[in-house]
Amino acid sequence: MIGRYTRPEMGRIWTLENKYRKWLDVELAVCEVLFERGGIPPEDFKTIKEKAGFDVKRIEEIERETQHDVIAFLTSVAEFVGPSSRFIHVGLTSSDVLDTAFGLLLTEASGLLLEDIEMLLSVLKKRAFEFKNTLQIGRSHNVHAEPITFGLKLAVWHSEMARNRDRLLQARESIRVGKISGAVGTFANTAPEIEEAVCVRLGLKHASVSTQIIQRDRHAQFFSTLAIIGSSIEKIATEVR
Repeated sequence: MIGRYTRPEMGRIWTLENKYRKWLDVELAVCEVLFERGGIPPEDFKTIKEKAGFDVKRIEEIERETQHDVIAFLTSVAEFVGPSSRFIHVGLTSSDVLDTAFGLLLTEASGLLLEDIEMLLSVLKKRAFEFKNTLQIGRSHNVHAEPITFGLKLAVWHSEMARNRDRLLQARESIRVGKISGAVGTFANTAPEIEEAVCVRLGLKHASVSTQIIQRDRHAQFFSTLAIIGSSIEKIATEVR
């Protein structure tokens, strides 16, 4: 992200530190579920919970050698945990961690965006009433037309942004999804009930069906929605300018 154009709150979500933290959250949630089902001995689980961590610079160093981001991450975590790390990532494929964590990140980011839209809606509504009798020229076919009020224009913007809020709420639900189904999504080395339990812990829905990855139409919907919202904001900014 470009620093000077990035709000601090949003920038913090997309740091490497937070990305790897979400990866670790996914791995630990899987360990918790496996432990509860007798898949991890108590002492090893205790060690994992107490010692699990990572070092961003160390991950970058390892990745230069392995050319694999998740292997680099898991190697760094193993250096913190020790021998008990053999129970981390059991039955998983890389995209179980990557895509599930990405869902967490997008959900967190969309929360900030929804807060902003609500604030904008409040301002637009207030100003629409404030300027309901303020005359301005209307336009049609790019020329002057019948008079309108500035309040009417603000009301139109409010209505559009309300639709954008609803679109983003729907898009957030579409990407608030995780998968823990292993390589190519067949549950060959894990079980559907583990996936469901892990996703519940993380505040996500489990994918009803997946392959190696969570299907990308979900992300396409999310980012298309952001594009629509951006076009609305650009329209308002251009007219105000």
